[in-house]
Amino acid sequence: MSPAKKLEHIFTYYRWPILLTLLALLVVGSAVRRQLTKREPVLYLGFANVAVGEDLEAALTEGFLRLGGGDPKRQEVYLYRDLYLSDDADVLNHEYAYASRMKVMGAIQAQKLDGVLMNREAYNLFSAQGYLLDLSALISASDPALYGQLSACLTSNTVTVSDNKIAWQLNEAETHEVVTETVSNGLALMTLPLFRAAGFEEPLYFGVIANSPRTEAALRFMRYLAETAA
Repeated sequence: MSPAKKLEHIFTYYRWPILLTLLALLVVGSAVRRQLTKREPVLYLGFANVAVGEDLEAALTEGFLRLGGGDPKRQEVYLYRDLYLSDDADVLNHEYAYASRMKVMGAIQAQKLDGVLMNREAYNLFSAQGYLLDLSALISASDPALYGQLSACLTSNTVTVSDNKIAWQLNEAETHEVVTETVSNGLALMTLPLFRAAGFEEPLYFGVIANSPRTEAALRFMRYLAETAA
């Protein structure tokens, strides 16, 4: 048979096995590539009502990993960018605020949100919902030296302990009663060198999510914030 006849014969009788083999190789190769390039999250970080520039984002992710001996090629700080949280969202951004709130709640329930950089409005909302750890207790118990570095940055906010609003609206309670307490659950970041030089126009805060399974990584991140110059 001539080469042309051989190719015609192969195409006629073996094209489907060949195509299926090539498809299987493509699928396997793609899976192997994803596995080889997959990076393990060491920390899940959210930006709520905060826009962070490229340089600061790199410092908060790759810089943090490198200083801690991590490998940015195999590890990552997973980011939730552009979260918008507000109780006063207008018609234009109400849906975006609702979507952000759902994303935050889903990430917290899945234990895939460890820390949040936020403005005051977002900080108030996270605190009121009881989403944030008491940083004073966490840091002082885990790392007294770090507590000495960050004690001046600790800030307190209101946490809602109980609220009978639904029962009151359903006429099951005579009065609307809200019980709150004050907890040191945030770090004021603007006095730290990394943020002082970034040119933010409003105060920024950092909080650790209460159900985070990676509090050790969050502590390392706070140590990094305290000790890193701009």
